[in-house]
Amino acid sequence: MGNLASRILVAAILLPLALGVLWLGGWYLVAFGVVVAVLALHELWTMARDHRPIVIAGYVGAVAVVLAAEREGPAGMALVLVPALLLTFVLAAATAREGASALTAMAVTAFGVVWVGVGLGSVVVLRDGSFDLVLAVLLGTWVADIGAYAVGRLIGRRKLAPAISPGKSVEGFIAGVVAGTAVVWWVLYGQGIVGTWEALVVGLAVAVAGPFGDLLESYVKRDLGVKDSGTLLAGHGGVLDRIDAMLITAPVALFALWLVGGA
Repeated sequence: MGNLASRILVAAILLPLALGVLWLGGWYLVAFGVVVAVLALHELWTMARDHRPIVIAGYVGAVAVVLAAEREGPAGMALVLVPALLLTFVLAAATAREGASALTAMAVTAFGVVWVGVGLGSVVVLRDGSFDLVLAVLLGTWVADIGAYAVGRLIGRRKLAPAISPGKSVEGFIAGVVAGTAVVWWVLYGQGIVGTWEALVVGLAVAVAGPFGDLLESYVKRDLGVKDSGTLLAGHGGVLDRIDAMLITAPVALFALWLVGGA
């Protein structure tokens, strides 16, 4: 009960905060995104400490990507990745240690910048499009996850990725895709952002990508030998545990919008 109570308390505090910041948008959302990026990367660096990530370069790179998302959109995020990679190399070379792999250190750092920075930066870009757009993506992500969990518990038989996350089932995945697609379409329908079939494409992309975002983090944690990314959110685990699916669905939604001519 203690764990359940802590989960309810954290959700009661964070959900209104996140929705409020999303409603305000602009630099309020950017500031919130920067804080979340730093916390998420701190968890990643802690889990991957044995690989000696270049933490300063990672923080600077991810924060720069989020800031660039507000100023210049997707193009700005992409361009910022180049100096971020250069900074990673310079600091890796300057702090090289005997017996440590510089390539591994740079790879872990660059992975964190792209995964966390581009994921959160994409949320900023979506919000700059409209509140309804970012709300559709986030609701689609959450509903797909909840639907997959509920159906998987009820009738799940076939394992989706047993070596990574034994609890996920094919039946749950299908249910989550249907539910998530429907929610995104429902939120976007009639808003003038995209047409009917374009909304279905975006919804399908979000609903399919969400479980893989969760699997990606599960794979990272399994490889690094940890259960949760952190303990900051009490019963909810770490920050990465809460935003893992969104870090993938937000960029995928942007890509889908670009494909259908909506962004």
